[in-house]
Amino acid sequence: MSHFVIVGGGLAAASAAETLRAEGFDGDVTVVTREAHAPYQRPPLSKGYLAGAEGLDAVIVHPEEWYADNAIDLRTSTEATHLDPEAHTVTLGGGENASDTAETLHYDKLLLATGASSRMLPIEGADLAGVHTLRTLDDSDALAAVLRHGGRSLVLIGSGWIGMEVGATARTLGNSVTILEREAVPLAVAVGPEMGRVFQALHEANGVDLRTQVNVERIVGRGGQVTGVVVDGETVPADLVLIGVGAVPALELATDANLAIGNGVLVDAALRTSAPDVFAAGDVANAFHPVVARHQRSEHWANALNAGPVAAKSMLGQRVSFSQIPYFYTDQFDLGMELSGYPSLMAEAKLHVRGDVAGREFIAFWVDHGRVVGGMNVNVWDVNEQVQALIRSGDVVDLAALLDPNTPLERLLA
Repeated sequence: MSHFVIVGGGLAAASAAETLRAEGFDGDVTVVTREAHAPYQRPPLSKGYLAGAEGLDAVIVHPEEWYADNAIDLRTSTEATHLDPEAHTVTLGGGENASDTAETLHYDKLLLATGASSRMLPIEGADLAGVHTLRTLDDSDALAAVLRHGGRSLVLIGSGWIGMEVGATARTLGNSVTILEREAVPLAVAVGPEMGRVFQALHEANGVDLRTQVNVERIVGRGGQVTGVVVDGETVPADLVLIGVGAVPALELATDANLAIGNGVLVDAALRTSAPDVFAAGDVANAFHPVVARHQRSEHWANALNAGPVAAKSMLGQRVSFSQIPYFYTDQFDLGMELSGYPSLMAEAKLHVRGDVAGREFIAFWVDHGRVVGGMNVNVWDVNEQVQALIRSGDVVDLAALLDPNTPLERLLA
C-alpha cells in the first residue's frame, strides 16, 4: 500500500491531507508536525483569537478526531530531522535536542509544508523576557495573556501586516501602542505609499503612536525583563515588545535533502521539487506561476489554502497547475480589506481609486497598459469575485467606467 507523508502543521498541510482523502486516496497518510497542536491556520492569531473574540475552533483546521476518523496518522510534537529523497525515507526525532529514539519512515510521495519562522533582529536585548514574535499558536497565547487585560504598553518593531494587525488588536483591547518603522510609510512594500498612508491615518486616528523613518538601536530591560526600546537615542517605555520584521522559510529539511533552493523551496507549477516524489506547498514553497511566468513565494492564508489541494492532486498524479491569483485580507479597527493581484505586476502598474479614500470606503485598482493586475476593496463588500475576474480576463478596461462607483463591475466583464 502506498504511503504519503506530509511534513508541516499549517493550513497547507491540513488542506492537502483533506484533499487526499476527498480524491479517493486509500493508502497510508502520515502528517508530522513539530508543534503540539493539530494543523491550524494563522490569520486569527493576530486578530480574533488574539483578542479573545474567537476560540480555538477558529484556528484549528480539523480536530485530532478528524484525522483518526479519516485513517490519517497525525504525529504532533514530532520533529522531522532528515530527508533522504534517494532512499525515499524521512527520519523523525533523534535530533541533537531530542530525547526520543529516531524513527525512519518510508514514503512513496512526500509533501514539505514546513512553513516559515519569524525573522529575528540581531540587536541587543532581543532575548529579554517580554520580547515576543508572532508566528505560532503558542506565540499568540503568550501575547494574549498580557494584552487581553489592557493597560499595557506595547512597542511593535516593524509595520508589516502582522505588526499593524497586532497593533490594532492591542489598541482595541485598551493597551497603549507604539509602532516603529524604518521606512517612510507603513505597508508601502505591500500596497504602495498612497495606500500605506491610508493605514497609517487609520492607526493614528485610533491613538496609535506610529513613528516612521526611525532607527531602532536596542531593547533595554531590568532584571531580565524588557522595559523599553531605544529609538534614535530616545527610550520608548514598553511592558512588552513584538518584533514583526517578516518571516523566513523553514528550509532545514529541504537543505538537508539538497533540494533546489531560492527564496524558499523551488517548485514548478505542479508544486514538484527538484527531487522525484517530493513536493512543497505553502509558505516554504517558491512556486512557478504560469500567468506571470516567474517564481513567487507567498506567506498568505489563501496561498496555503489553495496550494495544499493542488499539491495533493499532483502527488496523486493528476495534471494540475497552481495558478490562483494571490489573495490577502485584513481587519484593523473598523477597516476591512481584501487584496487580489500579482505583486510583481502591481509594482509596475499605476494606481487608480474608485470611491472615497478619506472615508475609507473605496476600491483601488492597479492598472498596467489598460489591464487590471491588482485590486483592493476597502470596506466595500461582495466585489472580490468581480475584481479577480477583471484580473483574470487580461482585457483592456474602460478606465472611466472602472473608476465610476455607479458602474457595476460586472458591466466591465461583458
